[in-house]
This record gives sequence, C-alpha cells and structure tokens, in this order.
Amino acid sequence: MPTIAIIGAGPQLGRAIARTFGTQGFDVALISRSRANLDALVSGLAEEGITAAGFPADVMDRDALTQALKAAADKFGGIDVLEYSPVGTSGSTALTTPTETEPEHVQVQMEFQLYGAIAATKAVLPAIRDAGAGTLLYTTGAGSIDPVPQVGNVNAAAAALRNWAVNLHKELAGTGVQAAHVGIDVSIGTPAVPGFPTAQPHEISPVYWDLHTTKRDLAELVFGV
Repeated sequence: MPTIAIIGAGPQLGRAIARTFGTQGFDVALISRSRANLDALVSGLAEEGITAAGFPADVMDRDALTQALKAAADKFGGIDVLEYSPVGTSGSTALTTPTETEPEHVQVQMEFQLYGAIAATKAVLPAIRDAGAGTLLYTTGAGSIDPVPQVGNVNAAAAALRNWAVNLHKELAGTGVQAAHVGIDVSIGTPAVPGFPTAQPHEISPVYWDLHTTKRDLAELVFGV
C-alpha cells in the first residue's frame, strides 16, 4: 500500500488528513513530539480501519526527525506522500510584531518551519525521485502570503517556507514528483478571534488529496471560506 507521512500530526487537521488518505487505501505514518498523543491517534484510526503507526520526533531535532522518517519508511516499505505542518508555533519564543522582532525571534521560527521542512524533504525525496512519483505538501497559515503584524516573526518564517515549497515545485516539474504549498486562511475547528472565518478539519483535508491526485500542476492552493 502507499504511505503518507504526516509531520506535526495532531487531533485536528493531522487526523483529518490521515482519514482522507487512509480511506483511500494509504497507510499512515504519524510524527509529532508526544508519544501519548500519537498512540491516541493511532488507536482512533485503527477503529476506523486505517493502518497507522506513530514515530515520536521534534522537528527542531533534525537528526531525530530524519530517523523517524527512516523508521516509517522501513515499517511501511517507503513513503509516497509527505505532509509537513508542525502544530502551532514554537513555544520557545514569543509572538512579536515587526518592530518588536529580534533576529532570534525569527531564527527559532525558521528552525521550526523552514529548516524542519528541508530536513524532512531530504529524508524522503531521494527515494521518491527514484520512483518517479510522489507528493510533498507543506502547510502554513495564510500569513505567509498576507502577513499580519501581531505574528510578524511567525509570518516571516512561514513566508520562507512558502517560497521554498513553490520553488521546489518548479525544480521538480516534469519529474513526476509534485510539491506544493497549502495556505490555511481560516481558523481550524474554533475561531482564533471573534468573527474570523472558521472551518472544520474534514472540510480542509480534501485539499491535500486533490493536490496529490487531480491538481498536480498547482504549486499552491489557499483554503478559505
């Protein structure tokens, strides 16, 4: 069976993506920091008939992340789809506006968003390129496209990830490998601020399936309501 690896797997969007691909015959490798959370996700998916396994790793620890992806590939016989969406923002720095931002405020977000994505990609891309087929998907909030001052440091790193993902799409054109950025222009599950558009995880997750199947020419897809 084909396999999707979901990095930053959590109980909302990560679980929904796992369900979307799992119901289409995919095995699911789940990667996040908490073994307890992974075990709960794996158990819930098993009840729905989806084969999944958890591999604990922190995206800030690139060696651990690489090893987790290797373990997932070994267990399932390879990785066909990579989805990178580390949950939330790194807790090791405050959210800052542009005028408050110091270099270290952006640096930790770059480690969390861009550098983790690059490490994950380097772990899976050689085998995917050799196969001549596969999909690499990278998720950010829509602040990577239309930034807001309240999260200036996060938006700066997210914009870097978006730029890198779109550029990767261009480089891989014609190889059979799809790379794309997904911008989420809604709150997921519950409103982040009053009046801000909200969508449920199961409403968003089909976007990822579309990019893997019918929209492989797209470098970017923004989900909004």
